[in-house]
Amino acid sequence: MGGIERFILALPKGRILDEAMPLVRAAGIEPEPDFDNPKSRKLRFSTNHPNLDIIRVRSFDVATFVAFGAAHFGICGNDVLMEFDYADIYAPLDLGIGYCRLAVAAPVDTLAEDHPSRWSHIRVATKYPSLTQKHFAARGVQAECVKLNGAMELAPRLGLCRRIVDLVSSGATLKANGLVEIEHICDVTSRLIYHRPTFKTCPAEMQGWLSAFREATDARVS
Repeated sequence: MGGIERFILALPKGRILDEAMPLVRAAGIEPEPDFDNPKSRKLRFSTNHPNLDIIRVRSFDVATFVAFGAAHFGICGNDVLMEFDYADIYAPLDLGIGYCRLAVAAPVDTLAEDHPSRWSHIRVATKYPSLTQKHFAARGVQAECVKLNGAMELAPRLGLCRRIVDLVSSGATLKANGLVEIEHICDVTSRLIYHRPTFKTCPAEMQGWLSAFREATDARVS
């Protein structure tokens, strides 16, 4: 196993975990009972495989744990992968879960006087500053990004900025806060990702898990 006694699978907390776990279990990985205990404070869990543990972390942190080899593989949205663009992450499989989109939104009542075609320099609230700046730079627009980790929809109404960049699923949260989607940046799904050096040094184990997840994904679609 290339000197690795226990491999680590990093899973994201929150909504994506509910969609990911059927695939994890279909791939033959069953976490210890405490994993499903909502009162548990544990973050690392054993599995039915003696050489595999699971860690449960924030979705943005999955990529960081894997990129630096603290976890050997994981499940992560391609929005996070594009934001960080880690060289040591290999993402060979789209799991087809976590469908949403990254979009620019603004208050409905400002659109008449604030058309995107007239933007040259804007301030944007987002937890994706790198992605946001790249998106607007491609249009020749300079974006000043205000980093927020949540409650993005409050920013325009409280005068922090006039626009946000955030994940959109149904659009209900935007509507409830008087915002409307005005630009589509990219579609988002979750991927199976690997620490690239581990994939090279432990090919049998890593390819084995890749095959198991690919079969589980294909079975889910068919």
